[in-house]
Amino acid sequence: MTDFFEVHERDGAARVGELRLSSPISTPALADGVLEDAGSLWSGDREMPAGDESHLTVLPHRAFPGGTADEVQDSFAVDYPDVDYPSVAVVSSEHAEDHGTDAYALSDVQSVMGHGEALVEAIVTVREAIPADTALLLSGVATPRNVALLAYAGVDLFDETAAVVRGTEGRYLTADDAYFLEDLDELPCSCPACQQPRDEFTREDCADHNTNALAAELAIVRRRIRDGRLRDYVEGQTRHDQWLTAAMRELDSQWGYLEERTPILRDAEISAATEDTLRRVEIQRFADRVTTRYRNRFKNPLVLVPCSAAKPYSESQSHRQFHDAIQWRAHLVSMTSPIGVVPQELETTYPAQHYDTVVTGRWSEDEKQFVSEVLQRYLERNEYPDVIAHVPDEGYRDIVERVEERLELEITYTVPEGGHPTDDTSLANLAESLSGELQYSKREREHNTVRAIADYLLGDGAGDALFEDIKTTSRYPKIQVRDDADTQLATMVPQYGTLSFTLAGARRWLESDAPVKRVEIDGFVPHGSVLAPGVVDADEEIRVGDEVVVEGPNAFAVGRAEMFGREMSESTRGIACEIRHVEER
Repeated sequence: MTDFFEVHERDGAARVGELRLSSPISTPALADGVLEDAGSLWSGDREMPAGDESHLTVLPHRAFPGGTADEVQDSFAVDYPDVDYPSVAVVSSEHAEDHGTDAYALSDVQSVMGHGEALVEAIVTVREAIPADTALLLSGVATPRNVALLAYAGVDLFDETAAVVRGTEGRYLTADDAYFLEDLDELPCSCPACQQPRDEFTREDCADHNTNALAAELAIVRRRIRDGRLRDYVEGQTRHDQWLTAAMRELDSQWGYLEERTPILRDAEISAATEDTLRRVEIQRFADRVTTRYRNRFKNPLVLVPCSAAKPYSESQSHRQFHDAIQWRAHLVSMTSPIGVVPQELETTYPAQHYDTVVTGRWSEDEKQFVSEVLQRYLERNEYPDVIAHVPDEGYRDIVERVEERLELEITYTVPEGGHPTDDTSLANLAESLSGELQYSKREREHNTVRAIADYLLGDGAGDALFEDIKTTSRYPKIQVRDDADTQLATMVPQYGTLSFTLAGARRWLESDAPVKRVEIDGFVPHGSVLAPGVVDADEEIRVGDEVVVEGPNAFAVGRAEMFGREMSESTRGIACEIRHVEER
C-alpha cells in the first residue's frame, strides 16, 4: 500500500475518507490504535523549522513531494525512524502551512474548545492552509456530543483521550449530555461496557462506555456524510450545547470555506426543521443565483403563488389548479421558506425539489425577512407588466406587502381575505385578472427553461450565449436540446434540474461567451473518470456536481466534477471528475 489518506465522499467540508495503513479504516474515525500500530511519535519532541509550535510525527506510506527521504531528513535536520517519508505534521492555527504530509494535527485545539468563533477560525485557517486531500486531526477533545460538529467543520481524525479521561473522572457521556456516574440509577446504553449490573459498573467501565459511545457517534456521522445529510443531523445535535450551536452559526458565516466545498446538487433531501436552515449554503446559493443570474424572458404578467408539499410544484394538485386558471398567460413564481422564490423554469433545480419543511401555517419573522429580501431582489432585477399575488393571508401576503411598499409597486391580490388560493372564488379571480393576456407556447416555455438553467449553472447571460438558436425535443422535464442541424447539444436532467452536455454541446460552450468550467489534464485519454494526479489545472469556480469540459493534449471530454476546482489541482489521489463522453485527439 502506498497511500495514507484518500477522500471518497464529501458533504460540504465533511468527508468520508480511507486511512490506509496496515488495516484501512473509514474516516472520520478514532485514530489511536492505528497510529500506535504505525509507530507514530506523538510526543511532540521533533521540531520542524516552521515555528516553535510545529512538530513532525512519522507514519509510513506517503510520498513527500519535496524530494527523497534523505533530502527531507537533511532539510529538517532530525533523525526519522525506519520509514520512507514523514506523514503527519503537528501545526498551530497561527503557523499552519503545507509540509507535504498526509495529515496535520492541530496543536492548540484545547485553547479554542468551548469558544465557537475561535474553534471555527482555527479549523478553517488550518484547512485553508493545507492541501485539500490531507487529513486534519484534533487530539484530546472529541466527545459523543461534539464530534458531529467537528466533522462537519472538516476534521477527519480524533482520539479517545477526552472520552477516557472523563470516564475515569466518573463522567458518563452520551450524544446529548454528560452525567455524573453517581447520579445514574440505570445506564442509558446497551454497549458491551454497560452490560452488567449498575452497582458493579466502575469508572474504568465508564471510560470504556465513553469510547464506545464516541465510536458509535462517528459511525452515525459517516453514514450521514454518505447520505449527504450531515447538516440536518448537526442542526439537531448542536442544540444540546449552546457553544456548539454558536460554532455552527459561526461556520455558516464562513461562506467562502463552506460554499467552495458544498455540492451544487445531490439526491439527499434537505430537512428544513430549524431556522438555521436559512443559513445553509444550498439555500443561500440558490437565492443568490436566482437574484443575480436568472433573467425572466416572458413578456407576460407575474403571478406569485405559495409553494406545495409535493415536488416539483407543478405536479401538486394545488399548482395544477393554478395552471388551469392561468392557462400559460402568466409567468409563475413560487414563494417558499426556506428557498425564497422559485421561477417555474427552476422548479426541478436543486434544492427547489429536494427539501421538506415543517408546516404550521405560521411564518417566523426570520422567514418573512429572508423571503421578502429575496423577492425584493428578484423584482428589482426582473421587470413585469403586472404583478399578481395569488397568496393566502398567513405569512405570504405580509411578505408581498412589505416588498410592494419598499418598491412602490401596485400589486393585484386575487385571494379574498380569509380565503384560500384553491377556493373557487380565488381561482376565478386569478383567471379574471389575466383576461386578455396572450398565451405563450410550449416551445417558448421549454427554450426559456433550458436558458434559465444554463444561467443558473454557468453564469448570468450563459443561456442566451449558448442556446439562442436551438430546438427542443422530448417532453418536459426530459428536454433534449438540439441545434439547427439536429445535433444534440444537451439534455435536461429532471432529477437535479441541470443540463448534461454532449461533446458537440461542450464545443459550443467553449466557443460561446458563457463562462467555461474547464479541467486541464495531462497527455492521456480518460475513460470513465479522471484521477486527481492527472489534473494539470482546474477552474477554481468548479464545484462538486458541476458540468466540466476536460481538455488535454490527447483528449477532449465532458463530464461532471467530483471535487471542487482547487481540490482537483491540489490533490494527489482520488477521482476529480467522471467522464460522460470523450474524444481522442
